[in-house]
Amino acid sequence: MAGSVDVFSQRVKELRGDKSPYVLAALCNVHEKAIAEYESGKARPSFENLIKIADYFDVTIDYLVGRE
Repeated sequence: MAGSVDVFSQRVKELRGDKSPYVLAALCNVHEKAIAEYESGKARPSFENLIKIADYFDVTIDYLVGRE
């Protein structure tokens, strides 16, 4: 499962690019520190937030977690 977190972290960082973490944090109703923790692999989003992140970036959940 740790590999999935690493893939997730990398993909969120890549997808977010130069965009502010504040928009994603507001969408997920979390502090921007949580987005940094998602990107560093220190935390995982809730299932609901995983869906919101996938929808925001217009990708599948499978892509975000490395199953695609």
